[in-house]
Amino acid sequence: MDERTDKRMLAEPAVETAPSRPERARKGTPDAAFDLWLQRGLHAMYDDVAREPIPEELLRLIEQDRAQDPKK
Repeated sequence: MDERTDKRMLAEPAVETAPSRPERARKGTPDAAFDLWLQRGLHAMYDDVAREPIPEELLRLIEQDRAQDPKK
């Protein structure tokens, strides 16, 4: 690119992107129904696993890493 191209790029307005999807779907929309279905399915599959205690070996490794670099 030459200097004129650089200046034109700075002078031209940036291309606007499409508005992002709202954070949460409103009740009654197809997205809300899918979100509810997905949430229930994930909870049914993973709640028991999430309740399991963290293995001692993993806790030891985390503590060892913290002791080596306290800045993190």
